[in-house]
Amino acid sequence: MENPSVFEMGAPLPEQFSKYFIGQAYLNPLTKVGGPIANVTFSPGCRNNWHIHHKGGQILLVTGGRGWYQEWGKAPQSLKPGDVVNIAPEVKHWHGAAADSWFSHLAVEIPAENSSNEWLEPVDDEQYSKLN
Repeated sequence: MENPSVFEMGAPLPEQFSKYFIGQAYLNPLTKVGGPIANVTFSPGCRNNWHIHHKGGQILLVTGGRGWYQEWGKAPQSLKPGDVVNIAPEVKHWHGAAADSWFSHLAVEIPAENSSNEWLEPVDDEQYSKLN
């Protein structure tokens, strides 16, 4: 296993989250002060389903490897260490590793009253293979 991040990789995702991923991802919660921040590491080819952060939104701080981010109806965006993605509330999107690279980011949840995540359909292999 390769860890592309300066933060520890953490444990495999718990079942409540892993069902929304294709491939293996790992979660290392770092803090809950001010809003949850976690290091999320994706094995090569791993990606999460399309999803929406209702209310608060999310910030991704890329710490290692190569990955992808895509908003619904927009072109995919290649990600590398140092990239920052600001995800506004109510934006349908997905993110994950490139097919040939581990990928790691800090996921910063923006606190908001009554915030929630809505998990949607997977990013299928046909869609994903066009990126790599």
